Amino acid sequence: MRVFPMPFHSLLLFVVWLLLNNSVSAGHIVLAAFFAIAIPLFVNGMRDEHPKILKPWRALRYVFMVMYDILVANVEVAWLVIRPIKHLEPGFVAVPINIRSDLGITILASTVSLTPGTVSAEISKDKQWLYVHALHLEGEADLIHLIKTRYEAPLKEIFGC
Repeated sequence: MRVFPMPFHSLLLFVVWLLLNNSVSAGHIVLAAFFAIAIPLFVNGMRDEHPKILKPWRALRYVFMVMYDILVANVEVAWLVIRPIKHLEPGFVAVPINIRSDLGITILASTVSLTPGTVSAEISKDKQWLYVHALHLEGEADLIHLIKTRYEAPLKEIFGC
């Protein structure tokens, strides 16, 4: 067992404790050191190991792609909203997902929710389906294909899962 299982967190706890107390007295330094060692040791067993980012440049490209999609979707949603409401066809879609890591699934669901016009409603208990609500659902298969190819495939590549 390492004394500092999370060195960055230990340093952060030490500094924040001193800043919050606005003091560098000996008592606060000892207490900050105690917290900086004890808290990470106590919570270390509760941590989930997240998958490593295998392709950081691909991850950066993914971020810019999602930002672009958000801008385009904002314009599309604005156009849908100013048209008569009878043209809207909202609906739910069950998207099969192949990502198995909790972080990958969370990023996928968040990406879908960040893109205007779609919201991640739920993930099935077996983590095999992502239920998505679309403001305007022209084709269920098209939306599934879009999510799987544009968002899920790059995430699988980034995290190797």
